[in-house]
Amino acid sequence: MAAVPVLDESRFAYLKPTEVARLAQAYRFSGAAHAGQTRQSGEPYISHPLAVAEILAGWRLDSQALMAALLHDVMEDTSVTKAEISDTFGKPVADLVDGVSKLDKIEFQSAEDAQAENFRKMLLAMARDVRVILIKLADRLHNMRTLAAVAPAKRRRVAGETMEIYAPIANRLGLNELFHELQELAFSHTHPVRYRVLAKATRATRGNRREVVGKIEEAIKAKLAEASITAAVTGREKHLYSIYRKMIEKHLSFSEVHDIYGFRVVVKDNSNCYLALGVLHRLYKPVPGKFKDYIAIPKANGYQSLHTALIGPYGVPVEIQLRTEEMHRLAEAGVASHWMYKSDAESLSELQKKTHQWLQSLLEIQSQSGDAQEFLEHLKVDLFPDEVYVFTPKGRILSLPRSATAVDFAYAVHTDIGNKCVAAKVNGELVPLRTELRNGERIEIITTGYAKPNPAWLQYVRTGKARSNIRHFLKTMQYDESAALGERLLEQALKAAGHTPAEIDEESWQRTVRDSGAHSRQEVLVDLGLGRRLPAVVARRLLRKTEREEAKSGLPRSAGVSVVIRGTEGMAVQFASCCRPIPGDAIVGSMKKGQGLVVHIAECRQATRSRRAEPDQWIDVEWDRQPSRLFQSALRAMVTNQRGVLAKVASEIAGAGANIDTISMEEDRTVFTTMLFVLEVANRQHLARVMRALRRLSEVEKLARVRE
Repeated sequence: MAAVPVLDESRFAYLKPTEVARLAQAYRFSGAAHAGQTRQSGEPYISHPLAVAEILAGWRLDSQALMAALLHDVMEDTSVTKAEISDTFGKPVADLVDGVSKLDKIEFQSAEDAQAENFRKMLLAMARDVRVILIKLADRLHNMRTLAAVAPAKRRRVAGETMEIYAPIANRLGLNELFHELQELAFSHTHPVRYRVLAKATRATRGNRREVVGKIEEAIKAKLAEASITAAVTGREKHLYSIYRKMIEKHLSFSEVHDIYGFRVVVKDNSNCYLALGVLHRLYKPVPGKFKDYIAIPKANGYQSLHTALIGPYGVPVEIQLRTEEMHRLAEAGVASHWMYKSDAESLSELQKKTHQWLQSLLEIQSQSGDAQEFLEHLKVDLFPDEVYVFTPKGRILSLPRSATAVDFAYAVHTDIGNKCVAAKVNGELVPLRTELRNGERIEIITTGYAKPNPAWLQYVRTGKARSNIRHFLKTMQYDESAALGERLLEQALKAAGHTPAEIDEESWQRTVRDSGAHSRQEVLVDLGLGRRLPAVVARRLLRKTEREEAKSGLPRSAGVSVVIRGTEGMAVQFASCCRPIPGDAIVGSMKKGQGLVVHIAECRQATRSRRAEPDQWIDVEWDRQPSRLFQSALRAMVTNQRGVLAKVASEIAGAGANIDTISMEEDRTVFTTMLFVLEVANRQHLARVMRALRRLSEVEKLARVRE
């Protein structure tokens, strides 16, 4: 067995002596807790928390974070409790350890649920204290560095998780060096053969390219010196994963990837960045469209640099980054710079502000997500932004993911703006809400007081904030509408038994709620509206019917009492797309679990088959005398195939006061062609007027309502 590692106090020399002493105490405490435990490599377990603390010391984190790093596995892997850690090392350290610890002691439905819940807990703890994620990232980095010791299946799973979640989080927090190392390590384990082949090919080309790279570096230094610009110029080799991504995305072979080397130019201030850029553009020709100014418009994680691509000697593409010393420190260390360079607090305030805003948005998304899987889905959306930058009417810059739409922009401005938006203007021109935004556009959102989110928005929004807000609103709306429908269904069931809702006292309700396993009367009503409970069963419980009395009474589902359909029930009532019922049709209703009440035409073949198979799911429904909305109905028209016939048909439909929702036409068009219209009409009489108007057209050969 390998020897137990010793705490090297020289690595923590930036701390006060009293803090180093406390750190040594935490090391001894952790060593005793993990005594006898080993890693899969055979090393004593304490070597892992010690390595994590040393990584954090490289970022110069404070003593509380380092103590938490040394203790981060004791709650998970030993009998030590949070209270013991709090008593010995203080509540802040205990909270950090708790934030990093996994939830292994809770039972989940699946491994995916457990993983998602772990991420949710970690990220919410991070929103309160960013040191939680820094400890977790250091923990993941050491695990990735020692991943060769674990089984291949677990190796691939952990590497995939790192690539999918942890590396993007490191990038989002501006930890550039860590981001690239995690990506490289994950790539080496997810695609080991490809990694080895690329590494070998890169080593083989180094000798050939070294002369070219040296020549370019000397030319850059000489040209900058000539312009009296003091700069540190370094050549760097591109990471293997970046080369691999380029080969995959652009379908290139390794020999076709020329820009394997890049250069970084570090100058003293912003103005010198732009001066140096002009000098380099005179030295080598710039590649059109490859210049990016992240100084004027920083990335969401605070990253600032000028990026340009040039055509160097022998036609070799050269990538160059230009930045100041301060920008360079931030680019490498991100939020960890707060601890590394405390003297630069003012310059770091913008980065901290952006990080805080992102972390707060996580809390907002969490509060609206139904479960951990949904939260993780929203998070992944925000971790792969590939940003597009747009302007508000007042000139504020917003960063959104690539392919973000006007709806994403509306929610990025404010949740209420998103919920009430009806249209958008891009550079002063009206556009649909699903319009994808492009860099530099000026966006204005038009709202109305009566508007509300549309479920169709979920098909094209890109940001986690927009997605979670839309889902939250729809769930709330469905909850309220389902409760109202449930109340009407229960009223129908009580009337069928010869009673009214007013006869039910509070005691009966409390007993029924308790016996049903629900938390409140409202929850019982919602379950009724969503088809999760049968109205007759709840009615019997409220009326205190015994099983024998129920059998005797044979309480009918409907005794001439019907649920009235007004058309204002929203998502709680759906109109079957197989037969598209409209007011005036004889109708029946089916209680579908999770969907609520689905209304069919009484003679609908699909409804007839289902009624025979599941008679208990069906209830009597009838139309309100004056429904307050339009309903969809379908018409099939066979028309003469000639120029302008569609315009004539559409004109007659509009003249009859109906809206056209969709039109489709058969592909095989000879003398005649068949059109299928989905119209919005008030009732059967309105539909009849539309059909009479269409039959007057000589071009219409046949016309029929589509009921199936």
